[in-house]
Amino acid sequence: MFYEDSQAEPAAQSPIPDKFRDPASGGLRGDALLRAYLDLEKRMHRMVEIPGEDCSDEQRCAFHRALGVPESPDQYAIEQRHPMLASDPQVNQMLHKAGFTPKQAQLVYDLAHSRVIPTIEAMKGEYESQRGLDRLRDHFGGDSKWSETARQVSAWGQANLSPDVYQALAASPDGIIAMRAMMAGNEPSMGRMPGARTDESSEEDLKKMLQDPRYWKQRDPAFIDKVSAGFRRIYGE
Repeated sequence: MFYEDSQAEPAAQSPIPDKFRDPASGGLRGDALLRAYLDLEKRMHRMVEIPGEDCSDEQRCAFHRALGVPESPDQYAIEQRHPMLASDPQVNQMLHKAGFTPKQAQLVYDLAHSRVIPTIEAMKGEYESQRGLDRLRDHFGGDSKWSETARQVSAWGQANLSPDVYQALAASPDGIIAMRAMMAGNEPSMGRMPGARTDESSEEDLKKMLQDPRYWKQRDPAFIDKVSAGFRRIYGE
């Protein structure tokens, strides 16, 4: 009696992938296999081995060249966006050694411009502001006297000076000291009384300089120093 063995192994399948098998004969398609090989060879030529920690300098250089890293750090064309951020040879040397492309190197400088410079300028402003307050406290005899003087000078300046001139004077210790001296000397208003006269021509010149845009708008350092020196000469420190 014959019966079908349910445990019999299935017929062996062809090891040839479908894309390389002739659908009619079931045999190998040599032309398809050859095309696949040539395509793989082209791909391998374009591939670059990622260097490991123990790779040679030649392997690392080949990898960097494939990424677009220049031959030397001198070839980085860094666009300067701030006087403090000119292209630095030592920084570029480190960037080149680390395999930075030109775009990546520029990004480092751009990040310094957008993140580091504002922080430095803010710290500088806080430092100068603190120095100015310390100077005013010393000049007027301590914290309590300075607080009272600041209140009086602020009220007098806003009542007797034009807003632009007042803001310009209030922005510096020399300007505040000058306002206090003018207030004590009962000086006429500046900016709101353009026809006012004074016996001292140098004082009149200083009043005109205070209303000059170079002082209150453009904040020209040389011009501000000239005005400050004039007030110190007339009213003293």
